[in-house]
Amino acid sequence: EEFLPHKSEGQKQNAFTDAEGKTSFGMSVFNLSNAIMGSGILGLAYAMSNTGIILFTVLLTCIAVLSSYSIHLLLKSAGVVGIRAYEQLGYRAFGHPGKVAAACIITIHNIGTMSSYLFIVKSELPLVIQAFLGLSSKSGQWYLQGDYLIIIVSIVFILPLAVMRHLGYLGYTSGFSLSCMMFFLISVREPAKGKLREPFTACGQHDHMEPRVSLLSLLEETCPSRHAAGLTCAWFALQAAYTIPILAFAFVCHPEVLPIYTELREPTRRRMQNVANISIVAMFVMYFLTAVFGYLTFYATVEAELLHTYIQVDPLDTVILCVRLAVLMAVTLTVPVVLFPIRRAVQQLLCPEKPFHWARHIGIAVCFLFLVNLLVIYVPNIRDIFGLIGATSAPSLIFILPGIFYLRIVPNDKEPMNSRPKIQAACFAALGFLFMVMSLTFIFIDWASGESHNRGGH
Repeated sequence: EEFLPHKSEGQKQNAFTDAEGKTSFGMSVFNLSNAIMGSGILGLAYAMSNTGIILFTVLLTCIAVLSSYSIHLLLKSAGVVGIRAYEQLGYRAFGHPGKVAAACIITIHNIGTMSSYLFIVKSELPLVIQAFLGLSSKSGQWYLQGDYLIIIVSIVFILPLAVMRHLGYLGYTSGFSLSCMMFFLISVREPAKGKLREPFTACGQHDHMEPRVSLLSLLEETCPSRHAAGLTCAWFALQAAYTIPILAFAFVCHPEVLPIYTELREPTRRRMQNVANISIVAMFVMYFLTAVFGYLTFYATVEAELLHTYIQVDPLDTVILCVRLAVLMAVTLTVPVVLFPIRRAVQQLLCPEKPFHWARHIGIAVCFLFLVNLLVIYVPNIRDIFGLIGATSAPSLIFILPGIFYLRIVPNDKEPMNSRPKIQAACFAALGFLFMVMSLTFIFIDWASGESHNRGGH
């Protein structure tokens, strides 16, 4: 960086009036990658079992490209406003209602994200402790109760990291979290031959395991009585209803983009876009490999959460125990990163002009951790979190809000409404509305028909 010109960068940096960042490029990549990579990685093998490898690859590529384009719209809008805050973009675009809407969507989405992370801790940590202690069944001790364990984890591990003043300090824990998920990826790559239970379908059992291109081919090969085109297509559509929301949820990092941009050293738009592109490409590779290896290991028997599928292999296997423990550490260390945008949204909404105060800073973190712990106790299935949150808040954060903010914020004298960038942004927002309506419709039909309980329940 000693040989790079700093004159133009210094002029662009002065355009922002919110803060002066001190976080390095590498730490910013770690934090954004950690924000992207979360519990969504556990549902990708299940998504591939619904769509097949080819369609899954196409959908994953499209979502990754659209996510990068969405970040481009956010960064350009932030450059016009001069403040790198999602809520301030909403205020500039639609006044106070836009500010409230942006803050509420970020808060709801990140609460759902934190809930999915802690739900994994609640369901997996007791099983891991039970396996390490060599117990064949739960004996009723408090340290085998998930409700108690998530409270302990929240107080001992999450809260101290969540009360840090700057997001950049979490770059080290984000790097460790990514290392844990890399270990998960390497371990998933090795199929557990000879330990898998026999796959089964609604029409009977197989004597051996064969790869399936999709659930549609599974129906055609194993259930001739269901080969009627209408029933097959309808059943396939219901099972595939969660696929796109899960993929969208896996790439949502937009609430964290602008806070990371705020703390980035030498914050130019191109520099932050490079942070986003590197993070998205790295997570795309990790997502794809995890989905392929998980799917080719379990095929049609893979469940909505990949870790629960491994329990059926050998719960006492040392490698599997280490994998489950690594995933638990990774998702636990991601919660503080997700909590920062919620606190910033609340502060932007309630007290934007007040200076920093430790009591308010800590109090907001404690309140939201308490709320999330309550939600985790009453949510029965992590698939419901992935599906519903991904179908509502994810389209808003990826498609709708960046598109309409760009249309409203970028001056018409620089880019008229009939210009190509504005038309692309309008189509981008319309795609988000279409995606939200379609996904919610499929999910509600799925719930009403009860199909969600017929596959991979846990």
